[in-house]
Amino acid sequence: MSTNLNRILSSLCYFSMFFAPFLFPVVIYLAVQDQEVMRHAKRSFLSHLFPVIAIPLSIIIVAETEFSITSIVVCAILFGLSSLVIMVWNIVQGIKTLKA
Repeated sequence: MSTNLNRILSSLCYFSMFFAPFLFPVVIYLAVQDQEVMRHAKRSFLSHLFPVIAIPLSIIIVAETEFSITSIVVCAILFGLSSLVIMVWNIVQGIKTLKA
């Protein structure tokens, strides 16, 4: 494949958090043979996976503390901040990959 197409596919893997967070990186990882694109697809998939892991974890923490308001607020703040950081990281990585 051409270099431009590889960059676009790699970048779209990061931007897919807005339209197909898990599906797009997996499809790209399985369909493309270029090692660089596969690396970006794997990195973006793992970053999209974090919120899916954080939600059940925060539910378990809140349930174990018997739904105390403090644990609910702390989990909501931590989950919200971490999701925001991951979203910004994905956008930055997508732009860097596109410009490279």
